[in-house]
Amino acid sequence: MTIFDFQAKFPDERSCISYLAELKWKDGYVCPKCGNKKYCAGSDEFDRQCTKCNYLESPTSRTLFHKTKFSILKAFYIVFYVSTSKKGISSTELSRKLGLRQKTCWSFKQKVMRGMKSSGNFKITGNAEVDETVVGGQEEGVRGRKNGKKKLVVFAIERKGKGVSRMYGKVINKSSAKELGEFMKDVIDTDATVKTDEWLGYTPLKKDFIHLSQVKSGKKGENFPDLHRIIMGFKGWLRGMHHNVNYLQRYIDEYCYRFNRCHMKETIFDNLLLRMVKADPFPQKLYSINA
Repeated sequence: MTIFDFQAKFPDERSCISYLAELKWKDGYVCPKCGNKKYCAGSDEFDRQCTKCNYLESPTSRTLFHKTKFSILKAFYIVFYVSTSKKGISSTELSRKLGLRQKTCWSFKQKVMRGMKSSGNFKITGNAEVDETVVGGQEEGVRGRKNGKKKLVVFAIERKGKGVSRMYGKVINKSSAKELGEFMKDVIDTDATVKTDEWLGYTPLKKDFIHLSQVKSGKKGENFPDLHRIIMGFKGWLRGMHHNVNYLQRYIDEYCYRFNRCHMKETIFDNLLLRMVKADPFPQKLYSINA
C-alpha cells in the first residue's frame, strides 16, 4: 500500500472507525459480558449494544486503540508508517509528519510494537539454528557477559534453501538450559533439526530436541554464517533506529515481525491492524517500565 492508496482508503475519522468495526466483528458479534450474539445500534454510528445485558461497545474498546488521546486517523497513520517503512520510523519523525508531540508518538508506537509480538502459532520447522549474543553499550574496563550495560539475547532462525525464512529472539537473564529451553520450545518444533554451538547450556536440551547437534562456532562464527549475519543486521538496525537497549524485547519483536513478513509487504498494514484489534488494551503507564 502506497501513501496514496492509504489516503484514498482512509480519508477521514469515519473511514477508520468503520474499518476497525469490520476487523473487530468480522467473525460475528459476541457480547464479552454475557456471550449473547445479538446486538442493536449503540450511541455512536459503529457502536454495538448487547440486546440481553445492554453492554455498549465501541470498535476501539478492548483493543490497543482503546482510549487513544488523539485522532484515530493519525493513529492509523502511525500504524501505516511503522509497518511500511523498510527499517521502521522514529517517534521524532512521526511527530514531525503528524504534528503530534514526540512523547505522544513514542507512547502509541509502543502499542504498535506490542501488536508485533509473535503469536507463537508458527514454530520453526525443518532446519533451525540457535545462538546467544550480548547487545548494548560498552562498559569501561569490563568485557563480555559481565558488562552491566549489555543484555543477553538468544536468537533462532529457520533455514530454507540457501536463505533464512524466519527469525525469533528473546531477552534472557542467563544462558542456562532452563531459559534457553523455554525459548526454544516456544519457537521451534521439537521434530526440527536444530544446530547450536558447544555451549553446555544446550546439551541437556537434546532430550527435548532429538535432532539437536552441537558444533564449534568457529572463528567469527564461520560455522553459523547466516545466523551471525542476521544477528549483526539486528544490532546495526538497533544502533541506527533506537540507539539503546531499553525496551529491548519490544525492539526484537518489531525487527522479527518486519523480517518475517518481508515478502508480505502488500498485506503487512492490514495484518498489523488486525493484531492490534485482537490484542488486549495495555495501560499507558506500564510503558515506563523497561523490558
